[in-house]
Amino acid sequence: MMPTRLLLLLCLIGPVFAIEAPDVDCLIINLKNVSCTWNKKGTPKVNYTFYSSFFNKKEKSCPQYLTENNMNIGCIQPCESGDRFMTFNTRLVHGKDRFKETHGLKNRVKLNPPTNLTVLNGSDFNLWFYWNHTSPAHLHCVESEVRFRTNNNNWEFSKVSPEIQKYCINSPSGSSRYELQVRNRIVEGCGLSDFWSDWSEPVFWGSNSSIDSDSVPLWMTLLYVVGAITLILLVVMLLQRERLKIILIPAVPKPSPILHDIEDWFQLSKGLKENFKASYNEQVCPVREYNYVSQSDSMNSDDSTSSVSTNQTHCSVSIDVNDPEDLYVPLSSSSSQVPSEEVLQVSD
Repeated sequence: MMPTRLLLLLCLIGPVFAIEAPDVDCLIINLKNVSCTWNKKGTPKVNYTFYSSFFNKKEKSCPQYLTENNMNIGCIQPCESGDRFMTFNTRLVHGKDRFKETHGLKNRVKLNPPTNLTVLNGSDFNLWFYWNHTSPAHLHCVESEVRFRTNNNNWEFSKVSPEIQKYCINSPSGSSRYELQVRNRIVEGCGLSDFWSDWSEPVFWGSNSSIDSDSVPLWMTLLYVVGAITLILLVVMLLQRERLKIILIPAVPKPSPILHDIEDWFQLSKGLKENFKASYNEQVCPVREYNYVSQSDSMNSDDSTSSVSTNQTHCSVSIDVNDPEDLYVPLSSSSSQVPSEEVLQVSD
């Protein structure tokens, strides 16, 4: 009766002491190694021996264990870049306990983060960041993602196309502090990975940067110089505005009462001025006016004559027309009497 009870007790408590099957999680690192761990549920109670193999390849024992509290929790073993497209088999062994699993690693690839991250303030006044990929994957199979922030504000994210290993921030502020990091992964055309790499080490530019951030950017210096030159030119133009006005809009000369000064208004050559001067002489005829002598007055004279009003001219004098004052001949007053010797007497 007693043995039967003991056997029944062992059957009831047996599952309690049974070893729980560990969950093996595998990931291809940088297309060079396979990393498998089995501590997702906590540190195992026993040390397992790990064996693995890719499809149609010989099974191998673990060459390098990962430990925690002197207990094996994982294994790292080398692989080739094309192995991720094959089925991966694992086996954990402890005494009589054996736990087998099959894994698909095509989408479980994690690359190493980019390295040699540098920053350069370009001649185009933009901020350029450069980095290098360290994975054996072709550049057209690797895409990148950038995150940057200014003055420790929120991160901004931006995708970078495959084969490109640079990023540009347009017109950065010299008074701000920029921080940037990069990560990468396999693109869809080469077997999209579900895992991004870790973020790279940050690089800084601006205030408190490891590079010479206290110096004023070149584009700001040029802007200051151009602004100063423009200001100086404006001041000079304002001071010389009257002179510029004379040059652009010549003032009309004030007319002169002297006739020959009109020629000075025009910018004429000396030879052209000579053409306006008269080079010939004219005869000037002095004119005299004679008064009419009535017949009654003439009868009182000894001789019976009548005086006829007439105008006579005398053109025997030649006067140069170049002297305009010689052209003026005063006329005698209408009430003045002409000397009798100059009156022509006409017989009846």
